[in-house]
Amino acid sequence: MLKNILFAFATALENIRTRFFHTVLSILGIVIGVAALVAILSLIDGMEQYAQEQITKTTDLKAILIQTNPYKSVNEVRVLKNEYAYFTNPSFQKLRSSLTKPAKGYLYWRQNGEVMTNTNNRAMGTLITGASFPIHPDLTLIQGRAFTDAELQTRQPVAFINQHLAKQLVGNQPEKMAIGQQVVYKNKPLKIIGIAANKDAKTGQLLMPITLVSDSALKASPPMGVVVAEQIEDVPVLKTQIENWLKTNTKSGKDDFAVMTNELRVSQAAKGFLLFRLVMGAIVGISVIVGGIGVMNVLLISVTERTVEIGVRKALGAKKRDILWQFLSESITISTFGSLMGLGLGIISSMAFIPIIKALVDVPFQVAYTWNTFMVIIVIAMLIGIIFGTYPAMRAARLNPVDAIRRE
Repeated sequence: MLKNILFAFATALENIRTRFFHTVLSILGIVIGVAALVAILSLIDGMEQYAQEQITKTTDLKAILIQTNPYKSVNEVRVLKNEYAYFTNPSFQKLRSSLTKPAKGYLYWRQNGEVMTNTNNRAMGTLITGASFPIHPDLTLIQGRAFTDAELQTRQPVAFINQHLAKQLVGNQPEKMAIGQQVVYKNKPLKIIGIAANKDAKTGQLLMPITLVSDSALKASPPMGVVVAEQIEDVPVLKTQIENWLKTNTKSGKDDFAVMTNELRVSQAAKGFLLFRLVMGAIVGISVIVGGIGVMNVLLISVTERTVEIGVRKALGAKKRDILWQFLSESITISTFGSLMGLGLGIISSMAFIPIIKALVDVPFQVAYTWNTFMVIIVIAMLIGIIFGTYPAMRAARLNPVDAIRRE
């Protein structure tokens, strides 16, 4: 059996060599189709890799976000609820203490507002943030300090600001001169005790203990809770524990809250790229089908030219399956040959396209070649060989040996 298979493939390679130019022209559709498919898949893989890197850099996959949902659906219309649960610092700390896996918890309330200087009553638009303790590690202090847990619990009127707001306060003086000054927010004087790094912020930011935020303000703009697991594998367990706690400790259960993980963003991005692959693959697949027709054309011509050879082989004892396998082997070999040419052309094309992308869009984007792409090409080559080689192979196998020899 192995000897017959090797003989069939050797014959196929010899036929390709003797009809090389004709074979290449006939399978040009496969070459172009596979090249386009390789280029598109590798570019999409590169886009997906870049997107995942950006998501990982900008979000923490260990984080679980807990956001109040103050709306309900009535006849498919979003309507504000009359009553809904929301976090306060004590309730959020109870949630944190109920978790059995190691994790850190942060509570944030944010709202745009204005603060007034205590000297000339100049108003400054600012992003006001009420935060729990501990302070999130992403906040880097360059001057002074953050508020303590004791100051949070006793509602001390202290705050720290970013560099942008500090410059607004002190003008041309050194930023550290803002420490010790007072700003007024909603008729409440706040003493500035620290300055945080800007991190490219284009507006002023003020962070104060969340216990200074009134209940009415918390209800009007509910804060967001963030729980960050120490180990990424603990995220599903923590999410379940959070949902169970909300169900047990709030009046409406967990219906007033949305519990989300950033893994959902990665999953959604992967689904989007998969859909893109399928759509583009279907479009490019038309060229591959045209190439398959070319393979069928090559084999039909081969059957016609080798009618006598087929007749002699059958007269000498070759069975139908031997002839069928011989031409199927040729079909698979020709389609594989075309697919390999297309693979090489696709890799070269995608690599040449990268400098153009970088020239148009200033992003660190690279093409990516995965085993999935190469497996797709192998499967395509096999399917083209089998699907478009079956009819010529069956036609050759059905030839009557006597009639075939008489055609000489």
